[in-house]
This record gives sequence, C-alpha cells and structure tokens, in this order.
Amino acid sequence: MEENNHIIQNVIIENRKKLNISGVKQVVSFDDETVLLETGLGRMTVKGENLKIDNFNTSTGDLTAIGMIHAVVYMASENAGGGFISRLFR
Repeated sequence: MEENNHIIQNVIIENRKKLNISGVKQVVSFDDETVLLETGLGRMTVKGENLKIDNFNTSTGDLTAIGMIHAVVYMASENAGGGFISRLFR
C-alpha cells in the first residue's frame, strides 16, 4: 500500500451545510445527492441533499460544496485488493 504521509488534506464541514476540502485533483461526477472526487489521498464520496459545487479551484485543489451533508467517505483504492474481475483473471 502506498504511503501518503506527505499529503496534507483538510476536510471542514460547517453546520452540515458547507463543505471545504483541500487536495482535490478532480471532480469525477456529481449530482444533487452525490459528489465523487479524486483527491491526493484517494477517491472520496460526499453524500447529501441538494448538493452544489459552489467553487472548485483547479490550481490550488480547493473545493467548496453546499447543501445538506450526510456523509464524507474515503473509498478503498481500486488497486488495493483488486475487484472480482481482476481476481478472476489472475
């Protein structure tokens, strides 16, 4: 597993209505209930209601989202254990 000790990422949730995240590389997909991000520490999913990306600065990696925040979850690395298909063809 790759060590990410040198990467600093801040996740700040203000009153469950505003989310500030640093270290965002790209927005993979989003709708009003789910935002999927690629960050310096892996994929992150934000779940909620009426979610909107208020600001995303691609040069600094700072993202602000607004709406009712229910969960912020780091996803397991795709290369960590492989999926069903990768295990099938080993």
